[in-house]
Amino acid sequence: MSVFSDNIRLLRGKSGKTQRELSQQIAINTSRYISYESGRSKPPVDILIRISRLFHVSIDLLLSVDLRKYPLEDMLKLPDNRIVLPVVVDQSGNESIEIVPQKATMGYLRGYSDPGYIESLERISLPFLKNGKFRAFPADGDSMPPFKDGSFIIGKYIEGIDDLKSGNTYIFITVNDGITYKRLKSKNNDSITVAADNTFYEPYNIPLEEIVEVWQYASGIFPQDFS
Repeated sequence: MSVFSDNIRLLRGKSGKTQRELSQQIAINTSRYISYESGRSKPPVDILIRISRLFHVSIDLLLSVDLRKYPLEDMLKLPDNRIVLPVVVDQSGNESIEIVPQKATMGYLRGYSDPGYIESLERISLPFLKNGKFRAFPADGDSMPPFKDGSFIIGKYIEGIDDLKSGNTYIFITVNDGITYKRLKSKNNDSITVAADNTFYEPYNIPLEEIVEVWQYASGIFPQDFS
């Protein structure tokens, strides 16, 4: 058996399809599909793509993450089926907020698509933040007062660029800059224009293709106020 075979068996069961019905949907014979589900053989890339699209789960998840450990009903599916975010609650039923450690830009870029990495993060609960997926990111520099080094910006996950509104502030996760907190100025055809609240810094464009995640500002944590 393998993670992949366990995953497709799980997903097929949740879909209510027989092995024959599913094999017909991905255009292969039933015995070939059964060999994948039993772990006797591995599918080529073109079949992996068909299975991924059928179940709306990314190939990397199918191959590397045991989905039995993350109830699908309690997950938030992200665009392009890239990752899933378990929505965790505490004993009082409040949604938990993962805290990304200070100076963890590169660590987050390597781990954001790994549910195991996200599960390892420390958590807090703020009862006034509800109806969404929230995460706390470390502030860096002086470009967005009042946030300084040592403070955290809590963001609410935004599913797509179309949901962004000019004038609001967002945490942008990008392949080049990592974690950055800026105010949206405008949306363009293939980029967005953002700016710091500190006018010392010039506005700049972020190509849409470089954006990994977007989180809208929801609240802040200022540990230095209590030191």
